Amino acid sequence: MTADRVMLVTGASQRIGAAIALLAHVQGYRVGVHYRASAHQAAELVDTLNAKRAESAVSFCAEFSELDQCQGLIDAVIDQFGRLDVLVNNASEFFPTPLGQIDSANLSRIFKANVFAPLLLMQAAVPALSANSGAVVNILDIYADMVHPDHSAYCASKAALSMITRSMAVECAPQVRVNGVAPGAILWPEGESSVSEADKAAMLEKIPLHKTGTAEQIAAAVLYLCSDEAAFITGQTLALDGGRTAAAG
Repeated sequence: MTADRVMLVTGASQRIGAAIALLAHVQGYRVGVHYRASAHQAAELVDTLNAKRAESAVSFCAEFSELDQCQGLIDAVIDQFGRLDVLVNNASEFFPTPLGQIDSANLSRIFKANVFAPLLLMQAAVPALSANSGAVVNILDIYADMVHPDHSAYCASKAALSMITRSMAVECAPQVRVNGVAPGAILWPEGESSVSEADKAAMLEKIPLHKTGTAEQIAAAVLYLCSDEAAFITGQTLALDGGRTAAAG
């Protein structure tokens, strides 16, 4: 039963993070909605969840470029809810770093968000998670194992988080399970990493199922890995990619 269980989802104000928070709430979790800058979207999501079940969701602001805020975020969630059962490391930085434009600032930005913060959040959360036979799910990327041109720093950061997922599964056992979900083409990037229509069509041709996945499918995979049905699964990464990695050989 998940009636009293608590899940913290980082980067939960929109897109995949919001889908995870919504499905977790449907399944009975109380939800910590972390955001960095999207305060309005986070507040709207929390209001939606609390309208369905009073006092079941709270938003928390933390800036992961300030790594000492990782411990503070975990402490705030536990202070609010009294426990923590699941940590979903979803917050991520994604932008191109072409050769010749890589510098210490963009490396720091990517690795703090995609590697250092998830690791520090896991470290901070393990005592509470251990008390409840909890779980961690890290949102990875199929590009942890594939080349994405002009995104070497991003790919390297996700590869690092993939190894952290495996190593933490060993270190945190048997009390806490640690797994990953690696999306392929789910939601097209926005902003500085937006994709042209021609590039979208070319990408779909590389996917055996010839379609993108959905944020709701990622959420379902995350919730499965947190469930009793997955109680014998740890240190694994589930790829939701329409066959993209299989086709790549």
